[in-house]
Order: sequence, then structure tokens, then C-alpha cells
Amino acid sequence: MKNGRVQPKNRHKRTPNYWNTFQKEIQLDVMPPGKGYKHFLKTRDIKLFLEILPNREVIDQELDAIILDKGDGYTDGWYNRGVIGICAWEKEKTKVFSLPYFRSHQKIFERLEVSYQIKKDYVICDFTENQIKAYLLLHILLHEIGHHHDRIHTKSRRRCAKGEAYAEKYAYKYEELIWNKYFELFPR
Repeated sequence: MKNGRVQPKNRHKRTPNYWNTFQKEIQLDVMPPGKGYKHFLKTRDIKLFLEILPNREVIDQELDAIILDKGDGYTDGWYNRGVIGICAWEKEKTKVFSLPYFRSHQKIFERLEVSYQIKKDYVICDFTENQIKAYLLLHILLHEIGHHHDRIHTKSRRRCAKGEAYAEKYAYKYEELIWNKYFELFPR
């Protein structure tokens, strides 16, 4: 206050967080899952999973946070310039996929022994909690790490130049590499 008037505050600096400041180590954050959704993954699962990844020093480069985000029914995960989101799963473990989505992921569903029923233009998959966790870690998280790897290896480091095909190949490549090690640490 000066002369009875409130003076403007000098608070123009943003509070540092994983959205606007590079982090020294990966931050793990949990958002509310949303109505009808549940986080089957825990932060300890992500920490344990990150420990078994080969080339960890490359992955850690400019990866600021992994968020267990709210579920929306359309998105399994997302990536945005150093921040990965893994979306919550429906509380009901049964999931309906379009036929093209199922076909592109059928290999991992079968390796995880997920039971499914193919209908005319969609597929009903019945997951167990362990299968959900394995799918989210061995495919969705690895896919999003693939986007991160793509971005940090482009000249501008601003966008994922190689897109979805690169992220899928990355996920399947690393899934193969760590499959046995994963099941030594996590139940089937």
C-alpha cells in the first residue's frame, strides 16, 4: 500500500513445474481418474518398469513427467513435449475396440492371453487387472516413450516428426526386449 492504494504485485514469474521447466528427474503425478474410471497402474509400477528399460539414459533425456491421467474412453495415452500421460481405464475391465484397432494390437493381446470375442465390426476384450497393467506398461507407455524418442532425435526437438508408425514400432521393439524381465517383476 502506498498513499492508501493497493500497489500491483511483482509476481510475473511462473511457478516452475513439469510443464514449463525441465526436471532433473522424471516426476510422477496422479490425476483423479474420472467417473467410471480407475487407475490400475500405481506410481510404484511405473518406477519399477522404468528400471528395466534398456537405454534408460536416452529415455530420461528431457522426459519431465509421467502422469496417470483421467480416462475418457477414446485415449489410452498421450505425449506432449516431455510429458507422458497414461489414461485411466474403465472400472469395468471389459473393453470394446474397433476391429482395425484390435487387428493392429492383436499380437500383444494374444501374448497377454486376453480373451476376446470378434463381432461384425468391433471386438469385446475381457482383461484381468494384471493384463491391463501389462498392456498399459508394455505397449501404451512404450508407445508414448517412442514419441518422446522421436521428438528428442529431431533437429528442432519440437515435434514428433516420424509419427504413430514410429511410436508403434518402438513399442513392439522394446516390448520384445523386456518381455521376460517384465514378468519376473510383475505377476501374469
